[in-house]
Amino acid sequence: MSNQAASAQASSPAAPLTKATVRRIVFSSSVGNALEWFDFLVYGYFATIIAKQFFPTHDEWLSTMLAIGTFGISFLMRPLGAVVLGIYGDRKGRKAALTLAILLMMVGTLTMAVMPSYDHIGILAPLLVLLARLIQGFAVGGEFGSATAFMVEHSASRRGYYASWQFASQGLAAITAAAFGSLLTAWMPPADLNSWGWRIPFVFGLLVGPVGYYIRSHLGETPEFLATQRANKASGTAQHADASFSNQWLNLLLAVGIVAQSTVGVYVLQLYMPMYAVKQLHMSAASSFGVVVLNGGLQFLLSPVMGALSDRIGRIRIMLTTSIVMGLAIYPMFAWLQTHPTLASLMLLQAGAGILKAAYSGPMPALMSEIFPTRVRSTGLSIGYALGVTIFGGFAPTIVEAFIHLTGDKLAPSYYVLLAALLSGASLVVVAVRMRHASRIV
Repeated sequence: MSNQAASAQASSPAAPLTKATVRRIVFSSSVGNALEWFDFLVYGYFATIIAKQFFPTHDEWLSTMLAIGTFGISFLMRPLGAVVLGIYGDRKGRKAALTLAILLMMVGTLTMAVMPSYDHIGILAPLLVLLARLIQGFAVGGEFGSATAFMVEHSASRRGYYASWQFASQGLAAITAAAFGSLLTAWMPPADLNSWGWRIPFVFGLLVGPVGYYIRSHLGETPEFLATQRANKASGTAQHADASFSNQWLNLLLAVGIVAQSTVGVYVLQLYMPMYAVKQLHMSAASSFGVVVLNGGLQFLLSPVMGALSDRIGRIRIMLTTSIVMGLAIYPMFAWLQTHPTLASLMLLQAGAGILKAAYSGPMPALMSEIFPTRVRSTGLSIGYALGVTIFGGFAPTIVEAFIHLTGDKLAPSYYVLLAALLSGASLVVVAVRMRHASRIV
């Protein structure tokens, strides 16, 4: 693709980064993503309690579906946030967009931490919860694109490794969220947990936000972005992202397709699995949360390894292989789990899913960043990721749960994951063909 050549021409050689600088770049870019996923996972893990607190009905299933649906509705704001914050990041800089995004995320987390229940303020409770989710969805919409652009634009040769920390941080968030879920469920009396204990993880998340904001506000802009700004200024052009994005629609569609497998891996195989284990496999809540720690731990440890490996042998080679393996293995894994609904079987499934998730998602942000040129990278990444997560991830637990409820088929999660693997695999093939064609032209 000529996009990569354009990015290379706009970039100027940068001095080698010190280890301290690398740590600041990785942490500042990952902390918002970690906070986002921690908050969303906690909301999902405590959905049944949140349903009773804010969405009380006489039908427990309907109450739970309302809580999960509110979780999903927040994803409708992601594309809007992606457009607004993505363009803002391409105009004003990655740092400016990252700082604004984490401030908005803290607003949503604070609301959940202190919100009075339905019994205290009536209909205002669910409305304010919905508002909090919408604000956070807007902020998260622009977080991924700006953070990924910030990472990859510091080093062309190690893009895979740097950007992989986006998903390593998700793994760490999954570990932390599941640990809270497991410990609170196992140690707190049910009455205390339902009354106030479920708020503890949100308070913890709120404490992390200011640290991320402080570090982000004290970082400089990326060399590649500054080089592009200087080039535009020298040539007398002021090309804005919204004006130059019109020829990126095919790249955008491909980015959405690439995101499908990764986001379904999170929302079905991490977020939904504790509920699935309790309701469909009749396991204890504490043990189901504990298994998610295994999945998150593998993602945290292996995502940087896979990202670094993609810098050596290529991103598409790793990701396409993973899509094929996931497509072939996911149905047999769930069928085995139904035949042997034990903790050991669930751990085996989560271990396999965690390895495949890391292998696919580790190289993914760098590959997506290489689809778009620097001048629209933040916008393209933000919109592509936000649309992919909204379409395939946000309502995934709702769709799977509703399908099981209506049909009684407990293998429904495997069908959804298989569909995502097929779509992502096809998108990767198209990207590979286009990149090969572009390299011949260059």
